[in-house]
Amino acid sequence: MKKIVLAALNAKYIHSNLALRYLSRFQDNHKNHNIITREFTINQRPDFIVEELFRLQPDVILFSAYIWNVETLRQLCSLLKKIMPECTIGFGGPEVSYESEAFLQENPAVDLVMRGEGELVFTKLLNHWDNDIPADLFEIGSLTYRKDEEIISTMQEEPLDLALLPFPYEEDFSDIQNQIIYYESSRGCPYQCGYCLSSVEQGVRFVPLEKVLPDLQKFLDARVPQVKFIDRTFNCKKSHAMAIWNYLHEHDNGVTNFHFEITADIIDQEAIDFLKTVRKGLFQFEIGVQSTNPHTIRAINRNVDFDKLAGIVKQIKAGENIHQHLDLIAGLPYEDYESFGHSFNDVYDLEPEQLQLGFLKVLKGSMLHQKQKEYEIIYHDTAPYEVMTTHMLPYEDTLRLKYIEEMVETYYNSGKFLNTLAYLVPLYESPFAFYEALSQFWLAEGCQYKYLSKIGLCDVLWDFVKQNEKVDLVKFQWAMKFDIALHEKPKKLPQWLTVGGNGQEYERITAKLAQKYIPSYLEAEKKILIKNTYLDLFEEKMILLDYGHRDLLGNAVYLVISAEEAAELLEAEKNKK
Repeated sequence: MKKIVLAALNAKYIHSNLALRYLSRFQDNHKNHNIITREFTINQRPDFIVEELFRLQPDVILFSAYIWNVETLRQLCSLLKKIMPECTIGFGGPEVSYESEAFLQENPAVDLVMRGEGELVFTKLLNHWDNDIPADLFEIGSLTYRKDEEIISTMQEEPLDLALLPFPYEEDFSDIQNQIIYYESSRGCPYQCGYCLSSVEQGVRFVPLEKVLPDLQKFLDARVPQVKFIDRTFNCKKSHAMAIWNYLHEHDNGVTNFHFEITADIIDQEAIDFLKTVRKGLFQFEIGVQSTNPHTIRAINRNVDFDKLAGIVKQIKAGENIHQHLDLIAGLPYEDYESFGHSFNDVYDLEPEQLQLGFLKVLKGSMLHQKQKEYEIIYHDTAPYEVMTTHMLPYEDTLRLKYIEEMVETYYNSGKFLNTLAYLVPLYESPFAFYEALSQFWLAEGCQYKYLSKIGLCDVLWDFVKQNEKVDLVKFQWAMKFDIALHEKPKKLPQWLTVGGNGQEYERITAKLAQKYIPSYLEAEKKILIKNTYLDLFEEKMILLDYGHRDLLGNAVYLVISAEEAAELLEAEKNKK
């Protein structure tokens, strides 16, 4: 029996690879064959990964290839082939499925590629390697392989019956400690977006609900922190989505969060009314807007009504219980710098919890890959094939957008400066104008070369705004002080932040107020109260912060305390002395 190693190279340690788990568990492959799975990260040294794989002395190594790891995998395979020339090296995954013959020609250390869905192909390969059934690789579909000096591609396998998918994790989840758990309830996408590989597949297939719901119950029973659905458009079939949402709502364990990629403009009022009833933090939505330029939307084959989408996003936000990520893509056809600024402002005005500003990746097999000459798209030769210029976006504008993206990530998406930004941004012509000006200041000060702590980031904002006559520096300081306190119990404040006190004068009454107003602290030990609560005056409001409980953005929950009540308690404490 051959020793088969399934290997993944994840972007971060907290990520996990769902494909390896499906392949090893499909039809009990892990019980019937000698299969070992190993997960590494792109941050680990190639020599270390090679060393770890060499120690296993495998007969076959199969890698899961994506745009974020394929370049490193090419290096690994070249090294592995030198020290283990008899080892068969194979690839699978979206990065190698569409130009598999060219990939083998360019990478002589790789012996075969599994194209598309891998569960059936891998199972047949196992039987070929261990049982010589079938005797010839040509009888296995969806395979591209070397035979002597020739590269052969077999016919594509029929799509898999998704009812056959195994539950991908150990029952006790011991195989995925401290990592993100991924799950899928469908494959394919009904849309034909020009930048996406999902547009190449025809139609959508759904995992039967009679399989999905028991799977979800396992996550609920284990009280895992988060499950990310990787369905390309989770709510494309209302009955499927609503059945899952209803089940999760009815069986909510009060802990687990479920993340979905959805299309917002197809959500109807019935679904919106239902979503307003679910526990705060139960669901999290990622919504692809990509652009609000009608010409761009048509060019990439999207059919999204932004006005309708905006109205639905606002209704969901009004429920204050679902975290929303909205996505934009820079570098799309007919979107120049100014047009992207309009798209940015449109989305920013919706106040999403996260605004993901990404850059076009010209993926092999996508429509934009085919039309790259038409739109004069120049992009990196190596993965992730990110756009550099287009017919509408010169490289200098791409660079400007890069640093605007960094400002949005650093200050907005971090959730650490929400009150400060809420005060500052309206003082500028538009949200885009604010982040543009901040990015220019960032570059002028050489911040791109520095490591900046949280206090350092506060200092940058202070230096940026203190010359702006429109900024009331006292209001700015109060907003910043509150943001710092929301994130963590203040220990050190920026030197320029001089408004108010430091909360020490209220320490004697903080515990009493916490026990009075926060039920979970009624019988808490004093050291827990000291650690988890903070009382201070912010402008004219006395605010009690609770770091033991946090909102969807990770900030402390808080309540406003009557200034009169705080004063009376302080006076009573003085009288005791």
